[in-house]
Amino acid sequence: MEEHIRLFIEYLQIEKNSSSHTILNYQKDIEDFVDFTKQQGLDQFAAVSYVHVRHYLTILHEKEYARKTVARKISSLRSLYRFLLREEFVSENPFQMASLPRKTERLPKFFYQEELEELFKVSDLTTPLGQRNQTLLEILYGTGIRVSELCQLTVKDIDTNIETILVQGKGRKERYVPIGSYALESLNRYLNDGRKKLMKTHSHDKLFVNYRGEPLSHKGVRKILQKMIKSTSLTMKITPHMMRHTFATHLLNEGADLRAVQELLGHAQLSSTQIYTHVTKDRLQELYRSYHPRA
Repeated sequence: MEEHIRLFIEYLQIEKNSSSHTILNYQKDIEDFVDFTKQQGLDQFAAVSYVHVRHYLTILHEKEYARKTVARKISSLRSLYRFLLREEFVSENPFQMASLPRKTERLPKFFYQEELEELFKVSDLTTPLGQRNQTLLEILYGTGIRVSELCQLTVKDIDTNIETILVQGKGRKERYVPIGSYALESLNRYLNDGRKKLMKTHSHDKLFVNYRGEPLSHKGVRKILQKMIKSTSLTMKITPHMMRHTFATHLLNEGADLRAVQELLGHAQLSSTQIYTHVTKDRLQELYRSYHPRA
């Protein structure tokens, strides 16, 4: 099993050009399933049948995994067996008949403009960490990039002359994203002052760094945002992806074209962008009052 997993990971890295984050998810899903197969006395992927798959899904259900998590696990294992089938390591894909749990439709959580204003007033811009935090917030909201893309940014990816950022997206696909005046002002202050002080003896080119001058991690970004929101009167939780939701929602509510937002977000499919076509209650009321003849 270990050798087959190693070959599958190589396939994801070389042929599929998957991101490190995606590969880690695959590895975790496969490792969990391998633990289950060992408990069933199975030592080969070829020995797994649809009966075992149903038993495994029952266990996931009993452990009360979220539907989205179960769907991801099924998808990961289905991909693994598709690869093993192609390489003739197995004769069938027992996950082919496993149905994905129906997703619950939920609107993305986002910030209203007045809530964002509170967040933007939190950072102490006289300190290196305050400058970094403000820049991080401005970039997340001003560009809508993913946290993985944010952590990959290097200093040379920023072009202040044409006011764009070069982003390494999923599957290592590159795209240029414009940055606004607020983000540029914050970037220049951070690059010319705060980042230099934080870097100390380090010499890497990652844009965002922690207090030791090391590249900032996904976990580090989340902790920074959580600490920032605790300094406001806001009671909701915050995640980097919530800033991405806010970016897309605000653009569409102000009349931006859906396909333009798709390009900015780096979505391969338009359907991924359509979840943002909801409108805020305030915007809905405004449209109603403006256009309904008896409003």
